[in-house]
Amino acid sequence: MDKAMLRTPESRRKCPSSIESIILFFNLACIFLAAVSYADWTSIGPGGGKILSLAVAPDTLPTIYAGTDDGGVFKSTDGASSWTAVNSGLTNHQIVSLAVDPANLQTIYAGTRGSGVFKSNNGGASWTAVNSGLTNVYISSLVVNPVTPQTIYAGTSYGGLFKSTDGGTSWTAVNSGLTNTCILSLAVDPTVPQTIYAGTSYGGLFKSTDGGTSWTAVNSGLTNTCVLSLAVNPIASQTIYAGTKDGVFKSTNGGANWSAVNSGLTNQDIDSVVNSLAVDPAVPQTIYAGTSRGVFKSTNSARSWTAVKSGLTDADIFFLAVNSATPQNIYAGTDGDGVFKSNNGAANWTAVNSGLTNTGIRSLAVDPVTPQTVYTGTYRGVFKSTDGGTSWTEVNSGLTNHVIVSLAVDPATPRTIYAGTQGGGVFKSTDGGTSWTEVNSGLTNFYISSLAVNPVTPQTIYAGTESGGVFKSTNCGKSWTAVNSGLTNHVVVSLAVNPVTPLTIYAGTWWGDGVFKSTDGGTSWAAVSSGLPNTGIHSLAVNPATPQTVYVGTYGGVFKSTNGGTSWTAVNSGLPNTGVHSLAVNPVTPQTIYAGTEGWGVFKSTDGAVSWAAVNSGLTDTKILSIAVDPAVPQTIYAGTDGGGVFKSTDGGL
Repeated sequence: MDKAMLRTPESRRKCPSSIESIILFFNLACIFLAAVSYADWTSIGPGGGKILSLAVAPDTLPTIYAGTDDGGVFKSTDGASSWTAVNSGLTNHQIVSLAVDPANLQTIYAGTRGSGVFKSNNGGASWTAVNSGLTNVYISSLVVNPVTPQTIYAGTSYGGLFKSTDGGTSWTAVNSGLTNTCILSLAVDPTVPQTIYAGTSYGGLFKSTDGGTSWTAVNSGLTNTCVLSLAVNPIASQTIYAGTKDGVFKSTNGGANWSAVNSGLTNQDIDSVVNSLAVDPAVPQTIYAGTSRGVFKSTNSARSWTAVKSGLTDADIFFLAVNSATPQNIYAGTDGDGVFKSNNGAANWTAVNSGLTNTGIRSLAVDPVTPQTVYTGTYRGVFKSTDGGTSWTEVNSGLTNHVIVSLAVDPATPRTIYAGTQGGGVFKSTDGGTSWTEVNSGLTNFYISSLAVNPVTPQTIYAGTESGGVFKSTNCGKSWTAVNSGLTNHVVVSLAVNPVTPLTIYAGTWWGDGVFKSTDGGTSWAAVSSGLPNTGIHSLAVNPATPQTVYVGTYGGVFKSTNGGTSWTAVNSGLPNTGVHSLAVNPVTPQTIYAGTEGWGVFKSTDGAVSWAAVNSGLTDTKILSIAVDPAVPQTIYAGTDGGGVFKSTDGGL
């Protein structure tokens, strides 16, 4: 997990006077309200996704919080049987760390990747940024002092450690003696809470005995200095465990000396990256390690370890949490399959992701014959629903690359599906996704950003690639040939085929060269970008009734051509100034178009893009990477989000 990321400074503008501000506010409010219509969207899954952090508010039936990679914070009040997103006020949904106030279980802190710390005083119902004095806002770890919980420590990526003594209202840097400022893990001694341990990225471990005022390196015997996780024995607090990129180390003297304790965990050929450690608070000889190879358990204070993976479908464990009230209940956050729960001390695991829709959706496809069948391409493979999104099944057998960037269904034989991957080329299924076969003969670039099937002769498929231009297959993917004559930009992000004259194809390219058009099935291409801005083309859509009408989604909004690309006009009335990732045309009433935007949700036009209105009621993730319309019931629309799964509207945005 990349803990250090760059941040671009926000641009500053000259501030208007207070009277001008009031007039401007009311004018904008009136325009915005006039442009908004209300579509009811429902989150329909699939559940799971990447879980970066977990926190348990201990009870017999505990409240659990899950911090996700893109979906914000999710909360469960029934022991993880079901989850609800609790993101009101959170302006950043990448939640790297979570901490619960042990004295007031309604108080939670969330550390984000780039927006600092957020605090909730009402169990996650609402959040407020608490960053005064915090000069680095990439929060990699959080810990609350268990005795004086108004004291919180925040570890940052290359900004060192910050301390708050007023519940996050203000922060002060406490880095004296810290020679490495990338703080990956923190732990407080539960019996002597002035003692704190900080694990760093290749700087080893540091210890403070004065509440963070000063620090000393404590690395004797620590042969791997990337300390990803820490755990302190709650009864004998001189015993500390450090999880590293090469297994677990143990100290029995407060960090003065360390020894590797990896019997059963690593060997000469296999290392274990230990992302998380958890100690059973009632029986502290029992320790759990969340690693890159699953969960391991020790019942003898780490002298030996045993793999405890039964039921885990994702071996990459990012976080472990134990319910201190009932420590047989353990929760595991995974790299892609969401949260797993064990009720028997990790002997068995069950996925518990109902409502936890944190999956990033890269692509969507609806079966044109049986449109209750929907496919979605995600960062963890293909999911299929046969009931319009009510339930989903992973269909990844044979897929050797699970990052699915593009999908296409054969309109004549809809059990035939093509999946374009990020680096693994094209895969084909002839049984509705039950099994997949790699079909890459002739491909020289394997990042397949777009796929399009000729609707008249569906043996012909086009693949747009990241840097190899367009490839064409005339035999259902058995072999491919590059078709790039005249295509001066080989970064092809989007493709669209004219449904009436399918030898006409449009290719949208990245940054600078706009749209290319072929009228001979890809044999030759010509640039058709007059009137387009000098930005990347995210998406393309052709009006099926009047296919000379073409729409493109760009970083500069939507552009329309009524002459097959010869010229383009901006059609952005009602649209915010943002990128448009996806476009879909209603096949029955093609004057209706949907646009999925970068952070502003879905917009709808009913007049051929003359004007747009936001249709976002119920949409909790507003970065829309893909949109699909049910061809039989075009009032039904699916929106694939960057980190909140798929949303469905059955009222066409009315």
